[in-house]
Amino acid sequence: MNNNIKKKAYRNTPAFVLLSWATFIFFCVLILIGLYTLKEPLMVKGYYLMGSVGLISSSFTLSKVIRDNQEDEERYNKMFRVQDEDEA
Repeated sequence: MNNNIKKKAYRNTPAFVLLSWATFIFFCVLILIGLYTLKEPLMVKGYYLMGSVGLISSSFTLSKVIRDNQEDEERYNKMFRVQDEDEA
């Protein structure tokens, strides 16, 4: 019987993933509480909310782009390392 079952490997532990999501949700709630209790007109609150949502979404996008570029660089280096070894 062949036991070549591939196990999925995660880069982060479940505890780190939980901590990441918990801190993200915690600080989003803090922003919303701060905006709710802010003694300014609705227009100012909306401006701060737009800025916060934009900052959060651009942070996700930036982290994905950085990770993708790093993985592409590793794949590129690995590909040419294999080609260099084949030529030698």
